[in-house]
Amino acid sequence: MTEGSGDNGGLRRHLGALDGAAVVVSNVVGTGIFLTPALIAQRVPSVWPFLGLWLLGGVLAFIGALSYAELATMRPRAGGEYVYIREAFGSLSGFLSGWTSLVAGFSGAIAAAAVGFAIYLDRLIPGAGSTQALVRVPLGPGDLALTLTPRVLVALGLVCLFSLIHARGLGPGRVAQQALAWLSVATILVLVVLGFVSDPSAAARGGATMAREAAGTAAGEGGLEVGGAMVALVLVMFTYSGWNASAYVAGEFRRPNRQLPRALLAGTLVVTALYLALNLLYVRVLGMGGLLNAEATGDRVAAMLWGSTGTLLITPLILLVLAASVSAMVLTGPRVYYAMARDRCLPAPFARVGKRDVPGFSITVQAAWSGVLILTGGFEALLTYTGFAVVLFAGLGVASLFLLRWRKPREVRPFRVWGYPVLPAVFLVASAGMVVQSLLRAPVPSAWGAVVISAGIPVFLWVRRREGER
Repeated sequence: MTEGSGDNGGLRRHLGALDGAAVVVSNVVGTGIFLTPALIAQRVPSVWPFLGLWLLGGVLAFIGALSYAELATMRPRAGGEYVYIREAFGSLSGFLSGWTSLVAGFSGAIAAAAVGFAIYLDRLIPGAGSTQALVRVPLGPGDLALTLTPRVLVALGLVCLFSLIHARGLGPGRVAQQALAWLSVATILVLVVLGFVSDPSAAARGGATMAREAAGTAAGEGGLEVGGAMVALVLVMFTYSGWNASAYVAGEFRRPNRQLPRALLAGTLVVTALYLALNLLYVRVLGMGGLLNAEATGDRVAAMLWGSTGTLLITPLILLVLAASVSAMVLTGPRVYYAMARDRCLPAPFARVGKRDVPGFSITVQAAWSGVLILTGGFEALLTYTGFAVVLFAGLGVASLFLLRWRKPREVRPFRVWGYPVLPAVFLVASAGMVVQSLLRAPVPSAWGAVVISAGIPVFLWVRRREGER
């Protein structure tokens, strides 16, 4: 049997390593890198520990990518960790990871990015992000309602646009994804280079502040609280989430044994380099003292460097990054639901592949649910409640590597994790620590998240009974 052959359920293998790396970059890079550095600096207010956390996040993401590279080449199927968790921990565990992806992980993140796009578009086209209600339909007691505003219309239009592009086939989808991803990377690099070659008085003061604060850290002037550092690491890893994105489309790589590891590792390295460069720029311009209060960090740095036009200069970059992120999630999410339906964990139409060789029904359902979340504003609560699940299921995905090696020691593994079992164990310990911190620091939202995830159990039982009867 040749590489990438076998039953692939109608999906065609057209992707290469560059496509996969583009999917990783677009899934990871979002508004988080322009917003979260201030939150992280508030918990780790010293230069080198702050930068070290971003490097540690990249290292952990790279270890996760190594682990997923082995799993994905063993099982070059659509679905990502759903496939690995299902095989290692059983059908229900796999289903709950996919269920969370459907109701929140992908659909909620798509809705959030699309609304963010509308908010930033308002800077260039006044009124595009307006929240003035055009139509409001109450859904019952309380404030829950379907509300149509200019912001909602823009967000819905963006989701529909990319859903239509990806529903037309893998060819148009991959071209759009590559163009958006690498244009985003190029634009960020230009921003960083211009930022470092610029030397206005503000940047010079920031650079001097950075040097003084670095010296103070070396002399032991800045304390580091372990609990705060763990919370900061959780934020860092949320900003890196998406490093495993190309595993979701593993069933569509031409030569998965070679191209999947390259895509996962190269995409993660590119993102890590971008994040470190941006954070170095932030610290150079603002210093740690300025960074603490720079909630919209990217905006603040652009304004410091280029004055009143700086915000307008950075806005197209953020719009580009958000559009690329929506496109990547529209591409990857439906492959999970497709894989679940192939295993009879979702109704059969989710696995339907038409003439264009893409899971069109899954794309449509994801777009529809994302639209509902945009109209109701429900994505904010869902993402708050289920945020810890991103780390939890990624950790379970890596844990499945240990179980599969133990149960099937003689199975052919085209790629093997470097430094096994130490490196994957480091990832698991870090993931467990972050999940525990999330539960301790936000017990009520985490409890609601557990309710959302557990709501998938009756759905799983109903679908299995229905499919069994068929």
